[in-house]
Amino acid sequence: MTTGLSGPAFAEAHSELEGTLRIISDMSNPAPRAVMEGMAAEFDAMHPNLTVELDIVDREAWKSQIRNALSANPPDVVNWYAANRMEPYVDSGLFMDITDWWDAGDYEGLESVKGAMTMDGKQWGIPYTYYQWGVYYREDIFNELGLEEPETFEQEIANCQAILDSGRKCYTIGTKFLWTAGGWFDYLNMRTNGFDHHMALARGELSWTEDEGVRQTFENWRTLIDMGAFIDDHQTYSWQEALPFMVNGEAAAYLMGNFVVPQLRDAGLGDDQIDFYQFPAINPDVAMGEDAPTDTFHVASGAQNVEAAREFLKYVTSAEVQTEINGPDGLGQLPVNANASVADDEFIQQGFTMLSENATGGIAQFFDRDFPAEMASIGMEGLQEFMVFPDNLDDILARLESARERIYE
Repeated sequence: MTTGLSGPAFAEAHSELEGTLRIISDMSNPAPRAVMEGMAAEFDAMHPNLTVELDIVDREAWKSQIRNALSANPPDVVNWYAANRMEPYVDSGLFMDITDWWDAGDYEGLESVKGAMTMDGKQWGIPYTYYQWGVYYREDIFNELGLEEPETFEQEIANCQAILDSGRKCYTIGTKFLWTAGGWFDYLNMRTNGFDHHMALARGELSWTEDEGVRQTFENWRTLIDMGAFIDDHQTYSWQEALPFMVNGEAAAYLMGNFVVPQLRDAGLGDDQIDFYQFPAINPDVAMGEDAPTDTFHVASGAQNVEAAREFLKYVTSAEVQTEINGPDGLGQLPVNANASVADDEFIQQGFTMLSENATGGIAQFFDRDFPAEMASIGMEGLQEFMVFPDNLDDILARLESARERIYE
């Protein structure tokens, strides 16, 4: 990895860093792992008296390991997520308050994403990438069937019926780890009821059983389920294991984050075979909210090398590094630094345009980040169950409401 930051002036300015910088990262998928390893190696090379120790753990496993890691033998820097997903570690004093670093101007160009790192009026880490969600689809299949990108839910349903009539499924999805079902709920609810309604639900201010808007969201979802729009047995697949259905042409589309693009390319699909569109409008009276999750770095409150951790966070968020790691040969996502360059990549450019021009309703972080962790876990279990057994809706909503009354009290 070459970012242009390893020149003599930069190295001289930080040659005083010494000791060991311990980083635990959950960037375990191949492309993110290569980015993380590249950043660690370059930062190490830039500081002759500093040793960077990098431990990469499985992304799913890290969700249950992070608390112990921060408590038992805390590293200096860890990967995590923005918004409500920070709250348990902020409340328990496991993340360091780095407001002073923000105030000192360490993160020039990050003003627009500062809010994602703010809780109780303080900043608890830095973002390093964010990305759009939307519908990635087989453009060649759409062309074969004479379909256009839908702008309304009615057009989406009509397209889906044509795809089903051709012997394919409309959407692939793997809900074994639950969160992908959360993406469908996010979009259906934001399109049905609007961003403000969705965030009020996430804050526990609305009833799952009594709010008519919530029921309308599930009715819209059931329209697709009853059509047979989703692949069979999706609860047995991870999101990666569901990819072959789209790659092989057995399903026409995937509602997913932009991190799916390198996977589709690596599986052999060319850019002339895949394309992207914004999830279509359902209720014309609500603006278009979007999921754009933000991935983050945090300094452990028990960090031993705080000085090196601070410099690593400055390095990660610099315009040069942001341009490099978020490009098509890296994460394939959007830089958080406004002074960075957006890669000349079809999908990254589409995401940038959508989020900067067409996300008129607001930016959500994602179901399992916007809802408190326990509510998110119970909620996503219910969402997956609904996709498999939609007749269970009343029981599912009753469980979610019971959880809401207990968790938010």
